[in-house]
Amino acid sequence: MRYDTVIFDLDGTLLNTLDDLAAATNYALAQMGWPTRTTEEVRAFVGNGAQLLIRRAAPTQSTQQELQQCLELFKARYQAHRMDATAPYPGVMEMLEALRKKGCKLAVCSNKFDAAVKSLAQDFFPGALDAAAGENEAAGVPKKPHPAMVRQIMEALGALPAQTVYVGDADTDIDTARNAGISCVSVTWGFRDRAFLLAHGAQALINAPMELADIVEL
Repeated sequence: MRYDTVIFDLDGTLLNTLDDLAAATNYALAQMGWPTRTTEEVRAFVGNGAQLLIRRAAPTQSTQQELQQCLELFKARYQAHRMDATAPYPGVMEMLEALRKKGCKLAVCSNKFDAAVKSLAQDFFPGALDAAAGENEAAGVPKKPHPAMVRQIMEALGALPAQTVYVGDADTDIDTARNAGISCVSVTWGFRDRAFLLAHGAQALINAPMELADIVEL
């Protein structure tokens, strides 16, 4: 296919953030006096934003005020420790470089809160991305799978739907691409496995980052 714009999910796609997400989640839960969660439980909870992550991790009887307090604890802890164990997946840096050499415009669109997305993009991919956006519903922009964030990025980059592909590791990403009217490539190295992705409508899957550079033919 001929794509000149590639928009990536972040967690589970470019960066393995699971251990830092689990640590921040359990710190916040412990501060609230609540039971902590295993890393595998947190893996199942992520993908739809920090607010829903905390709601899923917290006791079912938690009040809205308690959930908000826990969320703020999580965000502060995560921002301070976002790089403790996080790293790009093997091959990601080489893949981004290869796409850059092809002349692709590259961006990140994530349900992680916006401040963390922008911080991590600068931490790990300085100069490699043309845009990075995260969840910012307070500003009136719905999170994925609503297509608003993706469409804003496409407009800013001058990208056409037929020449744009969205790359992610979850069902949310598949739905986001469909809602935005663009192609989707699902990765199998992230937070969801191949069987899950196929069950949720994945049509194009890759097992290693450099396979994406072969798909994007400019």
